[in-house]
Amino acid sequence: MLSRSPSLPAMPVQERSGARPVMLATLDVPFDSEAAAFGVDAAVESGVVLIVVNVVETPFLPSALAGWDVPAPPEVEESLSAPARLAHALGVQVERLRVRSPHPVDALLQVAGEREPGVLVFGPDRTRLPRRRYLKAERAVRDRAPCLLWIPPV
Repeated sequence: MLSRSPSLPAMPVQERSGARPVMLATLDVPFDSEAAAFGVDAAVESGVVLIVVNVVETPFLPSALAGWDVPAPPEVEESLSAPARLAHALGVQVERLRVRSPHPVDALLQVAGEREPGVLVFGPDRTRLPRRRYLKAERAVRDRAPCLLWIPPV
């Protein structure tokens, strides 16, 4: 739906009202179940777009530069699809992104800066990442997120 005013260009009402999407993000591992539930609930209750983001670490190799891509493992794909299907079934518009980068946390924060979510739900399953890698990523996201941040409790 578009809103028109003689002095303003046509723009979606959602943008004018200040409603910003909910971004649910992981680092190429399944979602934490609490994070997925929170992300879907926030998008449904706010009536905003849910952006499901999977950031994949891609080494700086010729095959990566050539664009060769390895699909996500089935368990990761199912974890990414489940909240997207649920949100869609509840009437929420869903966008899925797969971002490849040698620096996944930086890439995630760049996408968050570009998409301007109202809240970033950082939800990789902690048990699927090495502890040190998870803690380093969480700290960077806490320090540099350009919006509200939700991280599942320990």
